[in-house]
Amino acid sequence: MLHLKFRNIAIECARNIQKKLFIRLFSQENFTCGVSTTTSPLNAHYKHYIKLPLPEDKILATYIWIDGSGIAMRSKDRILEEIPYDLSMVPKWAFDGSSTGQAKTNNSDTHLIPSAIYKDPFRKSPHVIVLCETYNGDGSPTLTNHRAHCAKIMSKLSDQEPWFGIEQEYTMFDSDLWPLGWPKVRGYPVTKSQYSYCGVGEHIAGRDLVECHTRACVYSGMNFGGTNAEVMKGSWEFQIGTTSGIKAADDLWVGRYLLNRIAEHFGVIISYHPKPMGKEHPGIGCHHNFSTEKMRSDEGIKEIERVCKILCEKHKTTIKNYGLGDGDENKKRLTGKFETASFDTCRWGIADRGASIRLTRSVATEHKGYLEDRRPAGDCDPYRVCALIAETCL
Repeated sequence: MLHLKFRNIAIECARNIQKKLFIRLFSQENFTCGVSTTTSPLNAHYKHYIKLPLPEDKILATYIWIDGSGIAMRSKDRILEEIPYDLSMVPKWAFDGSSTGQAKTNNSDTHLIPSAIYKDPFRKSPHVIVLCETYNGDGSPTLTNHRAHCAKIMSKLSDQEPWFGIEQEYTMFDSDLWPLGWPKVRGYPVTKSQYSYCGVGEHIAGRDLVECHTRACVYSGMNFGGTNAEVMKGSWEFQIGTTSGIKAADDLWVGRYLLNRIAEHFGVIISYHPKPMGKEHPGIGCHHNFSTEKMRSDEGIKEIERVCKILCEKHKTTIKNYGLGDGDENKKRLTGKFETASFDTCRWGIADRGASIRLTRSVATEHKGYLEDRRPAGDCDPYRVCALIAETCL
């Protein structure tokens, strides 16, 4: 009987332990965001507040903009009293430009001018994301507001119906600042990532984040084209367009914002640096595809070749605007290796991924179509690039 009593006690203890194993104290769990560890808000209490019904006249608008770095984005929220169906319904706003590298402390008020509206995939409709341009107190564009100039160029070119398609490559880094999926001992992929391009299984890393980003982009109203794993393990690409005028560049910036917001949930750091892992590994680009109505019409290849010639003639000036700042970091990518042309030369070719500007095989066959400028770096500003390419047609 004593043996049976101890047996029953042991069984009851085991059951209690098992029950405790299923009790997860979410409020005490941690997740990694960037390089710091913060307390996770992903618990029952958080979900409770997120699901609270809001009054119909309370719309959350997230204003987003490019900061003084030229690549990072900032955001802040505002309550609107009605769903904004067009930009006239979104009020202008301001922020402290001295804290974003866009103004001096003694004159820090910097203005936000709404430029495009997207559905918010985090809070869901009717809440919105508002892409903004930034202006100084005197009304002039801030140094990193290249959208203002791009908009003027697109307006002048509107009768030619300019189309853009942009391919944004990027690298995912873990919190230890080593690429996602790479050996944790600071090692390198054994196969040098030769199976990573459009790969599956062990040859890629980060697909769960990519899947979330894809759905968020499509939901937002962007003209999202698709996505694929890139040549270097841990790197991916998403495509925008084909889209008319400035919208492709707008969509790309919103796509970057959504990507970084989603990366917060995964404890992943997104990098657009053109050569993040040195000369022995592929770089990160942001190819721009371009055409006008004339290029897309019969015998449009003549116009395509004319534009290619101008782009190469202006190569030294153009290449400085094809990456962050003056484009110096992009030179590390444009080495003539890994399907790139050297930064100090410019040439175009049919189906040649080693050319500065590539024309697809279909362009040669049909004598019309578009060009692909492969020189822009992953950290380029698409407003700068689109404006420079479009100016060749003015």
